[in-house]
Amino acid sequence: MMKIGQVAEVSGLPAKTIRYYESIGLIEPAGRTSSGYRAYQEKDIETLKFIQRARSLGFSINEVSALLTLWNDRNRASSQVKELAKHHVADMDRKIAELQSMKNTLSNLIEKCQGDHRPDCPILNDFAQTDR
Repeated sequence: MMKIGQVAEVSGLPAKTIRYYESIGLIEPAGRTSSGYRAYQEKDIETLKFIQRARSLGFSINEVSALLTLWNDRNRASSQVKELAKHHVADMDRKIAELQSMKNTLSNLIEKCQGDHRPDCPILNDFAQTDR
């Protein structure tokens, strides 16, 4: 058994995050020692590492919850996992396109700005337009 500080170190997640995951039901509440400390098992560490990896790939808490359910279901169809991952990639593609559009807009505004000592600024003028 390990205490939360040790689990945090091994899993790469802050203790506060582990407690949060417990509070929202993403992970089962840890057992307790006779002195009231959280006591984690190896399976808890595996689950936390799973969550940490999924979160590092941008999956939301709800998506991670669905992935955990699938991971723990030995009768799952891999097609369910694949569909969830494909949906996530589609969301990422949409976000990338939005970011690229924002970058292009800002780059165009930067090009129009003289960047000198005068107060005229196409960047600020664009931000001030209210007819969007």
